[in-house]
Amino acid sequence: MDVANVALPVGERLLVRKQRVEPEEPREGRKRVCIVTGIHGDELEGQAVAWRLLNEIRAHREYLDGIVDIYPAMNPLGIDSIQRGIPLFDLDMNRIFPGDGAGTVAEYVAHEAVEDISGADLCIDIHASNIFLREIPQVRISESTAPFLVPLAKHINADFIWVHASATVLQSTLAHTMNSRGVPTLVVEMGVGMRVTREYCEQLTTGILNLMHEIGVWNGPTGPVREPIISEDDNVSFLNAEASGLFLPDVPFWSDVVAGQHIGDIVSPLTGEVLQRVEAEEDGILFTLREYPMVYQGALLARILGGASLA
Repeated sequence: MDVANVALPVGERLLVRKQRVEPEEPREGRKRVCIVTGIHGDELEGQAVAWRLLNEIRAHREYLDGIVDIYPAMNPLGIDSIQRGIPLFDLDMNRIFPGDGAGTVAEYVAHEAVEDISGADLCIDIHASNIFLREIPQVRISESTAPFLVPLAKHINADFIWVHASATVLQSTLAHTMNSRGVPTLVVEMGVGMRVTREYCEQLTTGILNLMHEIGVWNGPTGPVREPIISEDDNVSFLNAEASGLFLPDVPFWSDVVAGQHIGDIVSPLTGEVLQRVEAEEDGILFTLREYPMVYQGALLARILGGASLA
């Protein structure tokens, strides 16, 4: 099904499509779940989730008791050109919602997507990290929506639920727009940009089916889900580069660390110096770690969830 179809220069078209799966026997009043991914063109983890979920539902359609709309490429130009934003317009698509039906091409596409999703009973917006950082599967929720979104997020098989302070820029995201319109929307972030992390995609697919089961859209068996760690901004510390150079981590990702522990070094390939010895500032779990090794002063190297433990 077409969500948006817009003419571009040189006879081309910008086409955003969705795949709808519904029970063979139609019935009024069925719930609808929307799975959205590809808002950022360099985030491909959601592509694999969309594929896995679609095939799982089709293979066991007898368990489906609602409508599932899958939007695998909300920003097809970005995916085609491996760019985070909308390339012809130099825009981050997740900063122009709810869009404008009479606006520019990008605003029009955002508007059409919002109109298409409106009225759904649940929306899951899947993101990956960028090419620089690796993230554990997590749900990010603003403080204002936490009371009704955290109970849903507990069923999605994430390792971590991060409740963060609201910021003005969040008002232009798909999640903020849909939540303000009464569509509960969870933002999932996992993995690394331009890559597919198979185990994370399998983990999230299991979680989505479990959440669909909880709200009455899926009646089939589901796998076990993890008990997520829930935290707020005050519990998260950031490790940033104090020098420019090559970052060499010395700890495994998603592991317990203690205050003063050696996290890694920033080194100079030219002089052979260690420019910065990076150490944990507190006890906790390392849930974000630099993936791309070249860094500049101020770059984010890691995040630690203070006071938590995997033990």
